[in-house]
Amino acid sequence: MVHEQSQHPLDVAIIGGGPAGLAAAVYLARFLRSVAVFDAGDPRARLIPRTHNCPGFPDGIGGEELLRRLRLQALSFGACMVETPVKTLGRTDDHFTLSTNAGTVSARYVILATGIVDRPPPIADAWAGVEAGLVRLCPVCDAYEARGRRIGVIGREITALKEAEFLRHFSSNVVMLFSHPDDASTATRSQASGAGIGLCDRTGEVVRLHDGFEVGKTDGTPPFRIDLLYAAMGCDVRSGLAAIVGANCDDHGYVLVGQHQETSVPRLYAIGDVVQALNQIAVGFGHAALAATDIHNALRHGDFPRPPAVR
Repeated sequence: MVHEQSQHPLDVAIIGGGPAGLAAAVYLARFLRSVAVFDAGDPRARLIPRTHNCPGFPDGIGGEELLRRLRLQALSFGACMVETPVKTLGRTDDHFTLSTNAGTVSARYVILATGIVDRPPPIADAWAGVEAGLVRLCPVCDAYEARGRRIGVIGREITALKEAEFLRHFSSNVVMLFSHPDDASTATRSQASGAGIGLCDRTGEVVRLHDGFEVGKTDGTPPFRIDLLYAAMGCDVRSGLAAIVGANCDDHGYVLVGQHQETSVPRLYAIGDVVQALNQIAVGFGHAALAATDIHNALRHGDFPRPPAVR
């Protein structure tokens, strides 16, 4: 059970139930620490229909299944799962106070694993397209599976260009989609052309089909087909709780951390996509290991009871 504020505080509260947060819970539970994961129920990993990029799963694994396994692993070692968002976060000299729909909880340390929220592309049923594997959000994750396909990239000019250039390594048929000629500068057009990237600057309605998309054009020319649509729309960083307690963030909202994932606020750590890094499951796991071990060592040097003997 979660420790109420009037009782002894948790050693660690983890805010966020995605791969990074759950991996941190596994480590801390195995370090014999009292740890609870507060899960709002919408981790970004749930959007993954199937990834072949996660180490240890050569046949691939879906996001939901990966999360299920991580939860079971954390629970098996004694971590607590609390299916509720954290509404606000406060701190004193020796603990944090978490206000949730399940009550108020205190913890000596907090790990923020709150992640980011992807902005969907401007098409109908965008998230259904993600679920079907036709709308994609991360070329680092799945460009290998897109090799040789007809690929469209939609998003902000510079972001879309960078993503299109990355994808051009995997396919000779990559086109950037803009709705108006002014959406792409002369420099962008030149750079795209030099990289062998097409550019449609009068994109009309993009209609999802069962095996791809039909891209309409507003200049009266015939529509064309693409197999996959990559969204380069950017994201919103879930760093509001970090800001509440005064943690330093960069201009984009990412939480700034040190070499052990510690923030500028004592006893507050941040891991996974809420930190500016390569947004990958494997990176989140690494963050989790660093933060959990540093917290355990800090607690180990404090005035705490000895761990129970293993039976």
